[in-house]
Amino acid sequence: MKKSASILLFVTTVITFSPTVPGVAETARTGAKSSAAASAAAAKTAATKTAVSAANRAVNAAKAAESAAHAAVAVHMTPEESENIRIYKEANRAVVNISSQTTAEDVYLNLVPKEGFGSGTIISSDGYILTNNHVINGANNVHVTLFDGSSYPATLVGEDPPNDLAVIKISVPKNIKLTTIGFGDSANLEVGRRVLAIGNPFGYDRTMSSGIISSLGRTLRTEKGRLIKGIIQTDAAINPGNSGGPLLNSAGQMIGITTAIFSNTGSSTGIGLAIPINIAKRIVPELIAHHGVSRPDLGIELFERTDKGLRIIRLDPKGPAAIAGLSGPKLVIYKDGDFVFKTIDRSLADVITGVDDTPIKSPDDLLSYVEQKKAGQVVTLTVLRLGKSVKIPVKLSLVSSA
Repeated sequence: MKKSASILLFVTTVITFSPTVPGVAETARTGAKSSAAASAAAAKTAATKTAVSAANRAVNAAKAAESAAHAAVAVHMTPEESENIRIYKEANRAVVNISSQTTAEDVYLNLVPKEGFGSGTIISSDGYILTNNHVINGANNVHVTLFDGSSYPATLVGEDPPNDLAVIKISVPKNIKLTTIGFGDSANLEVGRRVLAIGNPFGYDRTMSSGIISSLGRTLRTEKGRLIKGIIQTDAAINPGNSGGPLLNSAGQMIGITTAIFSNTGSSTGIGLAIPINIAKRIVPELIAHHGVSRPDLGIELFERTDKGLRIIRLDPKGPAAIAGLSGPKLVIYKDGDFVFKTIDRSLADVITGVDDTPIKSPDDLLSYVEQKKAGQVVTLTVLRLGKSVKIPVKLSLVSSA
């Protein structure tokens, strides 16, 4: 109690004597206000810092959640999806839109591909582009649109209608680096292998579809009636506008050039056709150097791949193979009572097992070997005929695309 009284006395004394000192009370009040303002400012600053800190924590938490979500997606991404993404990122910029009648912008606006439009693949850093001949055939001018929308006039370097291939070239500013796609190997393809197609179907640029190799050794008749041999069949979606684009393997290498579809509707029905890249590998250097191709030919139009070799299904009746005595399926006629039956017996057709003592396992093996020769040269085919192996010399004829 004494202590309390003493404090009370001290306060009373201050109050009693303060009026006798001029300005002290005012100074005290001002100091109190300043102290209060400073405290309020400090409290406000502290509250602001706390709010900012909380906001930063919220942002960091959101980023962590986003990273976790991406990580979760990455964890659940299949190896095939990762591979597809990798291949597309590496290859899509090398796929171009080719227009031979109107500007590429008109195609995109109308979303309706027209005759003479298609795709192409940049195959060299100096602007050479591989495409189908039917994409640019008969065009007065050709324009190429790159991935960034820039468009350049193209010049025809060389064309090979029998294989529906052509090479065109663009010139771009030196500061622009062109993306290219490397060639793979179509000799060792197998049915069931996964493939990817990139092109411009219906004007939708650089669209990728996936599928498998459905069959090998098909033939495709061109607009001028010539047959392209050794065609790859795939169920990857190929539509108008895809023509001339690349067919890729799982390593991102070009193993074919998408060329045609079998369809009654004009759109994909699961049967797409591509020219094997090994044909292009032989032809492209000649197209660039000589603007055309002169090649030897056996005169065999259609093969059937078997465990023993290549069965001849159709021959050019005036071609070298037919003249040399090779034969395809036979027409067999037999009677059953009063009825006469006719049937085609494929088992009677010759089966090619080798050429010049080199074993043949695929149409591409045979065509690659023959096209390394010159017209007028003789190759010796090893043929399985009615269970016996025989050797038949064939003098190659000349077929020119120039």
